[in-house]
Amino acid sequence: MRKPFDHKLFKKVLVMLLAGGKGERLYPLTRDRAKPAVPFGGVYRIIDFTLSNCINSGLRKICVLTQYKSYSLDRHLRVGWNIFNSELDEFIENIPPQKRTSEMWYLGTADAVYQNIYVLERERPEMVLILAGDHIYKMDYSELINFHIENKADLTVPCIEVPLDDASRFGVVGIDKKHRIVDFEEKPSNPKPLPAKQNIALVSMGIYLFNTEVLVQRIIDNAKKDSNRDFGKNIIPTMIKKDHVLSFVFTDNKTNKAGYWRDIGTLDAYWEANIDLVKANPDFNLFDSAWPIRTYNKQYPPAQYLYGQEKKGMIRDSLISNGCIINDAFIERSVISPDVIIGSQSSAIGSVIMEGVRIGKNVTIQNAIIDKYVTIPDGMRIGYNVQEDEKQFTVTEKGIVVAYKEMHLI
Repeated sequence: MRKPFDHKLFKKVLVMLLAGGKGERLYPLTRDRAKPAVPFGGVYRIIDFTLSNCINSGLRKICVLTQYKSYSLDRHLRVGWNIFNSELDEFIENIPPQKRTSEMWYLGTADAVYQNIYVLERERPEMVLILAGDHIYKMDYSELINFHIENKADLTVPCIEVPLDDASRFGVVGIDKKHRIVDFEEKPSNPKPLPAKQNIALVSMGIYLFNTEVLVQRIIDNAKKDSNRDFGKNIIPTMIKKDHVLSFVFTDNKTNKAGYWRDIGTLDAYWEANIDLVKANPDFNLFDSAWPIRTYNKQYPPAQYLYGQEKKGMIRDSLISNGCIINDAFIERSVISPDVIIGSQSSAIGSVIMEGVRIGKNVTIQNAIIDKYVTIPDGMRIGYNVQEDEKQFTVTEKGIVVAYKEMHLI
C-alpha cells in the first residue's frame, strides 16, 4: 500500500529534469523542437508524463534543464505548467546553460547538474531526484524515495527488466541479493542477462535519486577528469566501488510484473508507444483517474464525425482529439490530434496525425507519422510503396513513414 505523503520530507527533495538532448534519432520530429517537446498521444507533449509523475507523487520543486531548440518547450511549460505557488515554496523553473562554471554548453547528463550546482547550494535539498524528459511511464516517486531512505542508500537507480535483445540500448545493471548494484555497463554490445532469466536483462531507467552531499562530491570529482561527464558512463560505475548504490526494480503493483516504461528515442519506438495507447486494454492507460496526465489544451470545439452519401466511414480503436472534423473517413488504430480535418473516402490506419493536419479526399495513409500543419492533397497514398515514399519522406527501418512539420507535399 502506498504510504501517505510526508510533506515536510517531500519539500526536501529537489527534482532536476534533464530536457536538453537533441533527440537525433527522432529527427525530423526534432527538427524544430527539443525531444521532450515532441507531441505524443494526441494532446500531450512527451515531457508531460514525467512532470505528471512528479505532481502525482507530491513533488513540487522542479528544475527543467533545457538546451537544444527549447522555444516550444519553454512556451509549453509557461502556459501549461504554471500551476505552482511560490508562497508554498513550489516552483517549476527552466534553466538553460548559463556557463557559470565554464564556457561550455552542457557536455553530458552529469555536467548539466554540475553546471547548476549553485541551485543545490541555494535550495539545500536533502535529496536530488534526476529525471529524463523523454520517457513514457507512470511511477510513484514516493515509493522510490521511501525505499531510498529506509535502505540508507547514497544513490538509488530505478531499473526495469527488458528482453536481452533490447538491452544494448540502455545501461545494464548487475545486482546482488540485497539489491545492491555490483555492476553497471552503459550500452554494452553484449549485455549480461539476469542469472535466473537468461533472456532478460535488468536496465537503468535513467532515473537517479541521490543524497545531495554525495551527488555534489561525485560530480565535482568527475568535473576534474577528462570524461564524458555522464551519469551512466562515469558517475555510477565510480560510485558502485565506494558508495551504497541500490537498484529499485520498477513493477506494476497490480500485476507484479515489469511496469510500463518506454524510452521513445527512435521514430519506431515513438510510433509503437503511440499505437500502444489505442489498444482495447492498453498497458499504458490514459483514462486512469487516480493518476491524471495533465497538459496544456487549446480551446477547440468537440470532434465532429460526418457521414457522406457513401456512408462507408468508420472509426475503430483510435483516439480522436477535440477540434477534429472527419468526413466519412475510415480511421483505425490511429491517434488523431486536435484540429485535424480529414476528407471523405480517406483512410488512416496505424498512424499518428498531429495537430492542424489537413487530409484531402480519397487519401490513403498507413503506418505513418504526420507532423503538424501538413496538407495532404487529394488522392495521395502514403505508406503503401516504400520506393515512392522514400523520394520525399523519412522512412524508418520498420517502414514507418514520417512527414516533418509544415512539409509541402507533391
